[in-house]
Amino acid sequence: MPQLAQRVGRAKPSAIMLIAAKAKELKAAGRDIISFSIGVPNFLPGEHVYAAAREALSHDSGQYGNNRGAVALLEAFLKHIEALGFSGYGHENLSTGIGAKQVLYNLAEALLDEGDEIVFAAPYWTTYRDIADIVGARANLLHCGPDQAYKLTPAQLDAALARKPKVFLFNNPSNPTGMVYTREEIAALADVLVKHPDTWIVTDDIYNSMVFDGIGYHNFVFARPELRERLIFVDSVSKTYGMPGWRVGLMAGPEAVAKAVTTLNSNHITSIPEVITAAAVAALSGPQDVPAAKCAEFAAKRDTVVAALNAIPGVTCPRPQGAFYAFPDISVAFGKSHNGTKIGNDVELCAALLEAKGVACVPGSAFGEPRALRISYTCPTAQLQPGLDRIAEFFAELA
Repeated sequence: MPQLAQRVGRAKPSAIMLIAAKAKELKAAGRDIISFSIGVPNFLPGEHVYAAAREALSHDSGQYGNNRGAVALLEAFLKHIEALGFSGYGHENLSTGIGAKQVLYNLAEALLDEGDEIVFAAPYWTTYRDIADIVGARANLLHCGPDQAYKLTPAQLDAALARKPKVFLFNNPSNPTGMVYTREEIAALADVLVKHPDTWIVTDDIYNSMVFDGIGYHNFVFARPELRERLIFVDSVSKTYGMPGWRVGLMAGPEAVAKAVTTLNSNHITSIPEVITAAAVAALSGPQDVPAAKCAEFAAKRDTVVAALNAIPGVTCPRPQGAFYAFPDISVAFGKSHNGTKIGNDVELCAALLEAKGVACVPGSAFGEPRALRISYTCPTAQLQPGLDRIAEFFAELA
């Protein structure tokens, strides 16, 4: 029998989706399950988004679209990034994809050759490591533990960039930690980036509209505009607008990079469908009341989650200021048992927690931090406190 390509052996199923699937399986079997696992916003976009989709459907051309993205979508995205603080970009600096994940994969194909090095902080979104492995890049992980609030330091970045990696991938606000870099922290990292001109900079900032406490969203190019010639900003409508299933990702960066991503689109996806494009345009350019309300709701949920976790003896949870995740250090449980079940690591803890209490969380090792677990607090508000209570009960019962 002919063999599969070697790259397929480097591809792994999503650890997050495996946990979510197990939770769904138990729920279907009649178990009372509260899921803190999958990172979906769990709200729907405003009615104007659906109205735009219905209108587009009523006069759908049935034709191929533009490989780069429809003009209306590019215009809406330009206005969106101008409001964030990016200026001087045109259509030639933009491209789109079937979700931010596909845009990131295209960027990996466009920027990384086999054996090139890509640098990113750990904890990291699982897909970063997976994409690097598939394209044959070498991932240099910069460990950022809870003792430094899961944030990358200028000294760590400087040492890593001295190796002249091809790509530095940065995520702010962070999945899985929810941490957000301040203006001063971004400026300090930007000063380091200026010293190392041989590295592309990719900022995966799809949670840029979900920032709490007035801290604001900041980007390296705001602090050091000269970085613009090698910085690529990635965004999406998934999290901000409650549209993960619509699959619209976007990027802004140097013209040569946008052209490369557009060329790759022409070889696989061709374009984003017309109806989906119309919905994305409406989301980006229409009323922003739903995202604003949800951001406030998530901030309040964050307060509940962090207070509950830090009240558990031995558990520490740095205070996230964005997205909708908490990432507590739960290593105090290692070496203990729950009703006879030995807890040796984060995977065993999450398995025992799901079985004993019906609470689904993702092990931190999926994100490069085995001392932790990720809680996505987008569940219905009525489930939040009961889920947190079950976690507290679980830890109280450890022996």
